[in-house]
Parts: sequence; structure tokens; C-alpha cells
Amino acid sequence: MWDYTDKVKEHFFNPRNVGEIENPDGVGEVGSLACGDALKLTFKLDKSGRIEDAKFKTFGCASAIATSSVLTEIIKGKTIEEASVITNKDIAEELGGLPEQKMHCSVMGREALEAAIENYRSGGTVKHKLEGKVVCRCFGVTDKEIERVVRENDLISVEEVTNYCKAGGGCGSCKGQIEQIIENVHSKAAKKVKLHPRGKLTNIEKIHLIQQTVDEQVRPALQAHGGDIDLIDVEGDKVIVAFRGMCAQCRISEFTLKEVVEAKLKEFVTDSLYVEEAEDSQESPHRHKG
Repeated sequence: MWDYTDKVKEHFFNPRNVGEIENPDGVGEVGSLACGDALKLTFKLDKSGRIEDAKFKTFGCASAIATSSVLTEIIKGKTIEEASVITNKDIAEELGGLPEQKMHCSVMGREALEAAIENYRSGGTVKHKLEGKVVCRCFGVTDKEIERVVRENDLISVEEVTNYCKAGGGCGSCKGQIEQIIENVHSKAAKKVKLHPRGKLTNIEKIHLIQQTVDEQVRPALQAHGGDIDLIDVEGDKVIVAFRGMCAQCRISEFTLKEVVEAKLKEFVTDSLYVEEAEDSQESPHRHKG
């Protein structure tokens, strides 16, 4: 028997926000009945752009119900930008933790939220599609999803990957590919560490690391939600950027600027950096000053 926390049990026996919102602003559908887990998340925004209501329908185990229930509670009152940075770890931690073998339910919740946000940002024209090449045919898991759960949760074994996204939990023929993906992810992470010099950075080293961090740690997350970012200038410890696409139109770009861009630069380059948005967002990118 699984060792569930009291909060998991509470959300399983008394799930919140079960159902489907009529005329929702965002719809996210992930998983499939054939794979044993499926989740549909819908949400509605209020006049200020915050998530006023969220509901779910799920087919799955106690953990699937509990994670879906707590997810709807987590996102209520948040803006789209705030909701977009919620991770599967946030969902699991809100429940006081999940059995390792049930972490895939928190990942499914994160996927449903991202799909619903993508659907909202496209004006209801986009439905969730698998990104990348399918590696695990038993459960329909792609290489991109495996890479993401390995990177975000620091997984090191095939068994852990199976716990987080089910890949490798069927016939097992994909385990060799999963092992290679794990190795590739950690190899890339090791290279990034090697590129981070110890001690004082030269101007050239600092600019190089700033650009690398923007390209590898920030841009993919923004592009996944219809936005983008350009590095405009570097003046000492001040980094000037310009948001593009959906990010340029976002009302809470200041949150993204500090909590995403600046946080990543402090983590991967140096904690003395601070970020400002360019006054003229149409300014030509990639002009650097030492």
C-alpha cells in the first residue's frame, strides 16, 4: 500500500473543483485512457486577468485525483504568467510529497496546466501536441518530455524516469534510449558547470555566460508560451533585455524580468547581476558593452 500524506488523502476523498467550466478561457487535455491516466483542466479568468475559477476531470489513481484537485487550488488567484512557472515539484510539495512511484501524476498536472495556458494564449485555436520524437510507445512519451523530467528533477536512473513519466514502464524496449537521454542531459549540465569560471569573470566571459544563460535557461521557457527575449546590452552588472511576442504584451512582465530572467542570471553567472527592460523594445539586439 502506498504511503500517502494526510493532504493527499484529503484531496482524494474530498476533491476540490471537479467538473468542467462552461466557456472556459483555457483548456488543457493530456494523457489517455489507454495509458491509464488522463486529465482535462479548464480555467476562467476574471476582469483583471487572474484565474478566477479552475476545474478538472481525471481518470486515474488516488494521486492523479489529489494532484489535479490541489492544482486547481494552487492556480486560483494567479495571473497566467504566475501560473506558467508552476512545476511538478510545486504540485507535489503542496501535497506534502508523493510516493516516488506516483510522481508522474504531478508531471501530468504540470502538462495539463501548460496545455491550458497555451490554449488560452492561442485564443483557443491550439490543442496540446506531443513535442519531440516518441521514445516510449507503450505510454506515448517523447524524448523532450523525458529530457525535461530528468533535468528538472535531477533524475539519474531509468526507474526514476518511469516513476516521473511512465516511460520504460511497459515492454521495456525503450530503456536503452532512456539511459542515453539521461546521460546526454547530465553531460550537457556538466559542460555548463565547466564553462562557469571560478573567481572574477572577465567582461568577455561574463557576456558569454549571460548570452548562454539567456539562450539555454530563459528563452526556451518563454518560447514555449508564445514569447521570446533578446539580450540588448550589458553595462557592468546591469543586463538590458527586450521581451518579444506574447511577453512584450504581458501586463506582468516585471515578474518575469525579476523572478525568471534575473533569477537565472544570478544562478548561472553571478549574483551581482540585475536586469532592466529596454525602453525601446524595438532596439536592435546583441549590443554589448564591457
